[in-house]
Amino acid sequence: QVQLVESGGGLVQSGGSLRLSCAASGSIFSINVMGWYRQAPGNQREAVATITHVGSTNYADSVKGRFTISRDNADNLVYLQMNSLKPEDTAVYYCNIKILETSYRWVDYWGQGTQVTVSS
Repeated sequence: QVQLVESGGGLVQSGGSLRLSCAASGSIFSINVMGWYRQAPGNQREAVATITHVGSTNYADSVKGRFTISRDNADNLVYLQMNSLKPEDTAVYYCNIKILETSYRWVDYWGQGTQVTVSS
């Protein structure tokens, strides 16, 4: 069983910054991908940024150059530094981990989400 707990969301003005944190606990296998996803009202959930256990990152085009994802493997922490925030970044942000089990099955776990609101 894996639990993810997010923090750091809030209300910020355009151009401001926020730092989201996610702490994972439980049976975390070595091969995994952690990431941040977001869902705005009326929209599908979309991937914002992901990072593998060896540090390979991917970003949505809409956040490249503004957001940075990082992780602490020893403590099973993942962060999302969000700079130059725009109103279109407003969404509920979810922490995610995909774990490759020894059976070679990928298993997903999700946090409860944290609200990010960017005012114009």
